[in-house]
Amino acid sequence: MTSPADVPSLTPNQINALVVLMVEARRLTNVELRELAGFTLTGKDNKRLVDLGLVVTDRQHRPFAHELTDEGWRVVRQLHTAAPPKAAGSATRSLLTVLTNLHRSLDRLRLSHGDFFKQTDGGAPVAATPEPPARAPAVDVEALVRAAYRDLAAAPGAWVGLADVRDRLADTDRSAVDTALRAMVERADVRIIPVANTKSLTARDRAAAVRIGNEDNHALAIGPA
Repeated sequence: MTSPADVPSLTPNQINALVVLMVEARRLTNVELRELAGFTLTGKDNKRLVDLGLVVTDRQHRPFAHELTDEGWRVVRQLHTAAPPKAAGSATRSLLTVLTNLHRSLDRLRLSHGDFFKQTDGGAPVAATPEPPARAPAVDVEALVRAAYRDLAAAPGAWVGLADVRDRLADTDRSAVDTALRAMVERADVRIIPVANTKSLTARDRAAAVRIGNEDNHALAIGPA
């Protein structure tokens, strides 16, 4: 579980910027930020988020455009675990309350933040790794994944690292395994999640992750539906 120490100290304006970039799930210019939320991301707030590696800002053209990095997505997903900034007013505290309930609801629905906010109706496309089309062998590969999980899990529903699963399936095409995992996340008995505390991840864990939506996922659990 992520601790508040894993979330950097941020001002209310910096929190607002991260949240707007998350819910839009796309690159936003300062003009769009002003139209959507009534503020722009400039000066010290912009520098702080860029220095922390949470936001990448394109300064080659005006108006400047901003987008969440992978680390930015991780932090904004965990904002609700940190104490509100000392300068936070009722609006920021209310926003953090919304994020707490959003996190709980998405966890219950087994849905990632990236998938939930993904643009699907003509909005700008989400900057995410393209997912390969489903392949016919995916059903067979799913059976292999389930068999590997049964061998590794201490009990049904226990968490197993994808790195261990991939070791068991070393002779199986990685793209086929990725396709099977993306299909399996829709099953009622399957959960595939990112590890919240990224500091605990090894290079092996990162290499074994499967990209679903805007998130790298590292752990698999299969239990009763």
